[in-house]
Amino acid sequence: MSPFVERMIRAAKLESALYEEVEADKGALGQAMAVVVISSVAAGIGAISVQGVTGLVIGTITALIGWYIWAFLTYLIGTKLLPEAQTSSDHGELLRTIGFSSSPGIIRIIGIIPGLRGLVFLVAGLWMLAAMVIAVRQALDYTSTWRALGVCAIGWLVQALIMALIFAILGGVPQQTPA
Repeated sequence: MSPFVERMIRAAKLESALYEEVEADKGALGQAMAVVVISSVAAGIGAISVQGVTGLVIGTITALIGWYIWAFLTYLIGTKLLPEAQTSSDHGELLRTIGFSSSPGIIRIIGIIPGLRGLVFLVAGLWMLAAMVIAVRQALDYTSTWRALGVCAIGWLVQALIMALIFAILGGVPQQTPA
């Protein structure tokens, strides 16, 4: 098994040590981006019956933009607004750890099976949230998982508002036209 795939599996298993490893590995940014793309493509395939191929492309691009924004917001919130005494981090560390926290999202590809999309996306979303909380806790050197959860929640809310604003400015998300 390749080291990259092994890292993705360890991230999905919620191994704290993996998040410490990618936090310290400045060369892992490309891998983290690849995880976000793979997870996004899996989601696009899982929802292709609803969103079509356009949704797949837009979803992947949106996921990359959202990942970057969320990591930056998490950095600001976690290091400037809600740091613990030992908190020390940079934006790159959060890009790497949060990128790998997208690993569980690969299961969203199963959403292509009729009737499973909603359940699979819910399970994947909760699993990815758990992975992100661990990623943030490790990257920001928090002792409190609750603080990491709070940072993730605040960052997600602000990121969602920013993305909604971007979509509003661009005219919304194109819908699949019926055949």
